Amino acid sequence: MTGESMKQTIGVIGAGAWGTALAQMAASDGRDVVLWAFESEVVEAINSEHRNPLYLASAKLAPSIRATGDIGDIAALDIVLCVTPAQVMGKVLETLPRSPRDLVLCSKGIEAGTKRLMNDVARAACPESEIAVLSGPTFAHEVAAGLPTAVTLACEGGRTQWERLSGELARPAFRPYFTDDVTGAEIGGSIKNVLAIACGVVDGLELGQNARAALIARGYAEMLRFGEELGARAETLAGLCGLGDLVLTCSSTSSRNFSLGKALGEGQSAAGLMADRRTVAEGAHTAPVLAQLAEERGIAMPITVAVNAILSGQDPRAVVAELLARPLRAEQEKSA
Repeated sequence: MTGESMKQTIGVIGAGAWGTALAQMAASDGRDVVLWAFESEVVEAINSEHRNPLYLASAKLAPSIRATGDIGDIAALDIVLCVTPAQVMGKVLETLPRSPRDLVLCSKGIEAGTKRLMNDVARAACPESEIAVLSGPTFAHEVAAGLPTAVTLACEGGRTQWERLSGELARPAFRPYFTDDVTGAEIGGSIKNVLAIACGVVDGLELGQNARAALIARGYAEMLRFGEELGARAETLAGLCGLGDLVLTCSSTSSRNFSLGKALGEGQSAAGLMADRRTVAEGAHTAPVLAQLAEERGIAMPITVAVNAILSGQDPRAVVAELLARPLRAEQEKSA
């Protein structure tokens, strides 16, 4: 067999900006990719025009990407990337016919109501699958354009699964790094979205670069405290899926979460912003769940609590003033 004929077809569930970008990345070596989309107009546009004007209009997509509205078209594939919004992942995966496969989770968040991480959601819906988590500092338009990107690929199957997946997913400009700390990879990706909203608020309120840098550092401390409580490793959170992703999304309006926070800081209402957004700012869904988990477990997460208060309608300036009025403590104190 030739190398070309040995390439596996890769399935992607979810044709938003990130799902479309990952499909384009996977197809960059000429292999076939099957991309499931919820919207029939997205399916039609990808198949007829090789574009996704609804979610990633800037990218000219590879002709080897085939869009479908039937999730059953993905069922027989051995590698499937799940890139749905976090809050609907469970419902979508429950419709995927069961089969042993590598299921790579590419969404970042915590399920509201159940408070489950995405790997727990996926394991319940697809018990035959072996779970991996792909996370890191990634803007969809850059990945789709083939710009250099490095990510964490966390494999519950350890090195064996990593060796199986890394050869299929790595590309010259897309470099995965291995860990078996699935929990750490998920926590980093979930919490950084909430912290990106906070940094956007700081930007919207014009509080300056000093404030944003301090917020990133103190937010990272919250990420470490929460991760430690749930069994994540500190070195995982210090890597691409934690600190790396945090730095990226807390510094650019290309981040949906940062943009949401900036609009909140500028005085727009959370309800109006969320109702008007076609793309999902996952941090807005994660913040209330994260704040509740922190309270239940006694984890000090004042920035997370502040973001949740702003999303609940409290005045951003008043919330920031309250945050700045907290008692002074040692920097490394657990209750800081």
